[in-house]
Amino acid sequence: MSDRKRKDKVLLIYTGGTIGMVQDESGALQPFAMERIYDALPLLHRTNYIIDSCQLERIIDSSNMTPEFWVDIANIIEKRYDDYDGFVVLHGTDTMAYTASALSFMFKNLTKPIVLTGSQLPLGMLRSDGRENIICALEIASSQHMLIPEVTIFFESHLYRGNRSTKVSAENFDAFSSFNYPSLAKAGIKISYKPNLFLPVPTGELKVRKAFDRRIAVLKLFPGITPSVVQSIVCIPNLQGLIIETFGSGNAPTEPWFIEALQDALDKGIIVFNVTQCKAGAVQMRQYQASCDMDRIGVIGGHDITIEAAVTKLMYLLGNFPDDKDKVRDRLSKSLRGEISTDIHEDCEDL
Repeated sequence: MSDRKRKDKVLLIYTGGTIGMVQDESGALQPFAMERIYDALPLLHRTNYIIDSCQLERIIDSSNMTPEFWVDIANIIEKRYDDYDGFVVLHGTDTMAYTASALSFMFKNLTKPIVLTGSQLPLGMLRSDGRENIICALEIASSQHMLIPEVTIFFESHLYRGNRSTKVSAENFDAFSSFNYPSLAKAGIKISYKPNLFLPVPTGELKVRKAFDRRIAVLKLFPGITPSVVQSIVCIPNLQGLIIETFGSGNAPTEPWFIEALQDALDKGIIVFNVTQCKAGAVQMRQYQASCDMDRIGVIGGHDITIEAAVTKLMYLLGNFPDDKDKVRDRLSKSLRGEISTDIHEDCEDL
């Protein structure tokens, strides 16, 4: 085997989910061993790179994903980082965007691609979309002529920045989209990359931070929301962060009781983060009167961040700055890994 083939190595990490299911002799679906990936996809024998595989100690449906599993995935990649040119994580679709966002924050100075993918139909089914997703994800992760130093999601011909992605369909093959940032590549007859959209290749040493604080909540506003609903969230014992999914460009009720509830939360030291319910567009505090009071009392605007990135970023920052809420507030409004469109970027050693 040539040195070139020996150099191009990809680690395939299976966490669970639809893609890893095949039919047994009775026709029932069950997980297959990832070391048999070449048996499941014989075409992989024709690739010019080596594929190794492993899986989490506990395979889960992605609906059961927690920060502890994000740490497990990060530990695998960190331990084997120097041995591979890229990494592909097979993941259930339901929480894939959360995991991609979390990993993006965890890996500072990433210089190798981490590509998450999955499928809507099990790999063992005739019409499975998993074959093409795996093959393209592996090709992207192993590419030496087009280095993508990011955590990404590949799904149905498109490569998206992981912390810009969201699941948009439970039944179509094009299950993911990135509304506020263009796709990084598109797979057709060949894979067309858009390197001008990639994050710059960092020069510092890889650092992996694995602390998350789960003591947050998400409050989705709706017409007719009552004070008791808001109070039940704000009064959660030991709550550290609150994400409010607001209307339009960051608007919320202007009723005194609502602003007073948020003020109470802020007085308790709870960080309040304003994220729009809209899939496209951004929070623009003070554009309308309906957001002026929130801006005045210290609610932080989330720009065009996705809810998945907002949740993981808030947990990540609270976990890494447990005793410094000012730093958490400061970093929330800045771009750490390209998760928001802003001219303010943070490149500090502590993140």
